[in-house]
Amino acid sequence: MLKRNKFFHISPFLLFVSTGFFLFHVVLSTIPLGSKLSTEENNSWVSSNGDFAIGFFNRADEPNHYSVGIHFNSESIPVSEQTMVWVAGAEITVGNKSYFQLSQTGELVLVDSLKGVIVWTSKTSQSAVVSALLRDDGNLVLLDKMGTVVWQSFDNPSDTLLPGQNLSAHKTLRAASKNSVSSYYSLYMNASGQLQLKWESDVIYWTGGNPSSSNLSAVFTSGGILQLVDQILEPIWSVFGEDHNDTVNFRLLRLDVDGNLRMYSWEDASKSWRSVWQAVENQCNVFATCGLHGICVFNASGSPECHCPFKMTSDPNSKCFAHDCKSAFSMVKYEHTFLYEIYPPSDSVIITSLQQCKNLCMKNSVCTAATFTNDGTAECRMKTTPYFSGYSGPSLSPVSFVKTCADPVAVDPHAASSSSAKSPAKNSYRLCIPCLVGAASGTFVIFAVMQLALGCYIYTRRNLIWKKAALAYAGSNSKGLMMLSFAEIKEITGNFKHQIGPRMYRGVLPNHQPVAVKDLETTIEERKFRAAASKIGSIHHRNLVKLNGYCCELGQRILVYEYVKNDSVEKYMLDEELSKKLTWRRRVDIFLGVARAICYLHTGCREFVSHGNLKCENVVLDKNFEAKVSEFGLGMVHPDTSRIREKDVEDFGKILLTLVTGCLQVEEVCEWAYKEWIQGHPERAVDNRIDDGIDLQELERTLRTAFWCLQTDERMIPSMSEVVKVLEGTLTVDPPPPPFTSRRLPAEEESLESGSEP
Repeated sequence: MLKRNKFFHISPFLLFVSTGFFLFHVVLSTIPLGSKLSTEENNSWVSSNGDFAIGFFNRADEPNHYSVGIHFNSESIPVSEQTMVWVAGAEITVGNKSYFQLSQTGELVLVDSLKGVIVWTSKTSQSAVVSALLRDDGNLVLLDKMGTVVWQSFDNPSDTLLPGQNLSAHKTLRAASKNSVSSYYSLYMNASGQLQLKWESDVIYWTGGNPSSSNLSAVFTSGGILQLVDQILEPIWSVFGEDHNDTVNFRLLRLDVDGNLRMYSWEDASKSWRSVWQAVENQCNVFATCGLHGICVFNASGSPECHCPFKMTSDPNSKCFAHDCKSAFSMVKYEHTFLYEIYPPSDSVIITSLQQCKNLCMKNSVCTAATFTNDGTAECRMKTTPYFSGYSGPSLSPVSFVKTCADPVAVDPHAASSSSAKSPAKNSYRLCIPCLVGAASGTFVIFAVMQLALGCYIYTRRNLIWKKAALAYAGSNSKGLMMLSFAEIKEITGNFKHQIGPRMYRGVLPNHQPVAVKDLETTIEERKFRAAASKIGSIHHRNLVKLNGYCCELGQRILVYEYVKNDSVEKYMLDEELSKKLTWRRRVDIFLGVARAICYLHTGCREFVSHGNLKCENVVLDKNFEAKVSEFGLGMVHPDTSRIREKDVEDFGKILLTLVTGCLQVEEVCEWAYKEWIQGHPERAVDNRIDDGIDLQELERTLRTAFWCLQTDERMIPSMSEVVKVLEGTLTVDPPPPPFTSRRLPAEEESLESGSEP
């Protein structure tokens, strides 16, 4: 179920096996009453621009079973990629000689001729429909004589939204029924105005938007944005595709058969669809993503796959967890694995210990498996059905036990003895002394040679095996830091082969977890460096890059961080095309994330922690363009701690001004930007690569905050907690004096009067 190509998840509506799908007789523009499509004639109705068509298609997995639907029809899209965007009746199929017609009563009907029944209808026979039209946006509409739309396919979605299409509170997207699992996935809007992905009617595994009493609807825009809008179409919540506002000819939003909601864009260069956003970043977090076929794990390339470590049979069609034991059971332990029931989705939870969790399931005749959360909650989650699934990964703490059939030989010791009983016992033997001596000598020689060979092998391989074993264990230990040798650092980075930044390299741990390795240019004392690394490793915040390990030997001072997919803010600002992806909203979110991270370091830890080297190069962006600050805390190991708080705030002010103006050389634009602001033209200081509009109130707050942060009089610099409150709009800020005029010589220090903070 997790198998998909590089860019596009395969759907039963994507591939059209029969070349007859692309139909020969075409009806353009207005569709009059009585118009008919049939499986025999292979005709279709096409939009005026030719981008969309509606007609029959033969399902790839069901020969001679047809459905009717709307698909892309543009000549720029190859036949194999002309995916379905709407299907009449969703999963309804008909046989040969069937037809789809706009009847004389103004009703769309799908007729199965072999059965002689109408299997689907638009129910518009009383709506005075006079014609139909497939619009250029892919919307099939029924019109009355005044041209008013009385029914449209956009109001009756299947698994896809097209640009301009909305999803109201009473509508649902449902994944295609490719198998017994996928049809249980749906996207709907709850009573609080939130989008939710759910399994059946009980399990919600993703929520988008904030609770609201407003009457909201979801809209997918042509610019690649999924929004929740109110009654006056004001956006309340938005998510952006990574190519947001880029020139893209075709887009779609679809609930795929693997239960994930994805945004796709058509790439003319590669002639393929590319996923530019997905709701659930980790596919293994989609409920029942593996169905009855095992647990979700990540392979060596970082892609999710379904594995079945519990199956005792070679039959590929058998369920992963099903067992029909004729003897005793045993409990098999699986580390770093979380299991949950899917039929029904309701675990029985007991508060107990790890060993008791295992014993309780073993003694319970209906228990099939148990998971101990191992996260401090002491939860034992019992399963009483063979229909369960789960996920596994080295960073997970849960421990699971699966009840499996015991070894038949161990369970039934009589089986072994019965065969030997068939041989008649012999009470007397004739001994051959020379034979015994020869056999013993030969056995000794063979044994000695094997021992020698084994000893040599162990001696030559022991260090490497232990090293890799220790590294893999450390990589999977979410509660500690890896302490790596320089040789291990060279191994995981491929001898520093893949450089991703200044003295920063990409590496891969033995458990296939990607990491970023920073080679520090420093001669910090070993004791201080280890203490600092240990302290940094204990700091966790959503806007801070997590430290996974370090190397401190042979004069090497190296840090191993979690790997963040996108590049640094600096790279985005230097690249003309990449910078356009940093919209005003994204830039606001970035500097707010950085501000919260630095504020947490200053006030949220048990003791003050400085960054010491905050700059755009050290702010990286994840897949969703959320900012994460790296290389923090190294200032604590330096003897000079004067102005460390003020330096962090000043450096943050430079990042603010960089994100607003687009210029990395803040010293060159600070005076100009202040002049534009003080003269009442703050918008002139904004990076001209931002073309999606700006919020002038946010811009005013941002510039004022930046100029306060850049004051060289330390007594005038605000704290990071004040900065966060101002940027969030919960604290007002006074107009700042020119930051460049407060620069002074050391001799003037005592003559200056204290300033006030915002």
